[in-house]
Amino acid sequence: MDWTAPIDIYCERLGPDFWAEPINAITNLGFLIAAAYGFATQRRAGRIDPAVTTLIALVAAIGIGSFLFHTFANRWSALADVIPITLFIYIYLGLALRRFFGLSWLAAVALLLAFFVFNLLAERLLAPLISGSAAYVPALLAMLVCGGVLTAWRHPAGRYLLMAGGVFLVSLTVRTLDLPLCDAAPLGIHWAWHLLNAVTLAVLLKAAVASPMRGTKAD
Repeated sequence: MDWTAPIDIYCERLGPDFWAEPINAITNLGFLIAAAYGFATQRRAGRIDPAVTTLIALVAAIGIGSFLFHTFANRWSALADVIPITLFIYIYLGLALRRFFGLSWLAAVALLLAFFVFNLLAERLLAPLISGSAAYVPALLAMLVCGGVLTAWRHPAGRYLLMAGGVFLVSLTVRTLDLPLCDAAPLGIHWAWHLLNAVTLAVLLKAAVASPMRGTKAD
């Protein structure tokens, strides 16, 4: 496999140059800002949580990986883009199942495996309709379902997850429309996907920092 094989799937990119997607590249600063926000929020909470710190680092890695993909635009940089996102989704879901729902490790791992299978099936079924956006639909559903249940339980994380899910729904719509709108918007609208995702991740970090495990008191 040629790891340097070029990938051109965005409206803004018209050639192989490093800065062929300047807007898509620069808007990845949003993820670094989200990570800084998560770090500052954790410091204000007065406690250092290794799991949350890992999530904050992954948000920064998402920004760096996406920047690499929108500049080098090849197979290895695509992995640098996708891997931190995937790790964040599964680690955050595991944290939510343990911390927000109070599940045992065994139950949390079983649900993570079920989510993995569901993710594979959903991507295969939805890919013909929404292409690459299909991979993110399970994450959207997880935010909305978990947020809805937690809100019904009056858990403090519920409103944050619903808020993140609402922003991500708009973000995913933007990502899906990027290529179909190329003629109307030659620079594309993928940059808005970055900024809206940065907001989504910042809200999720806020939930992770501010919300205690189910059954405990908030600080």
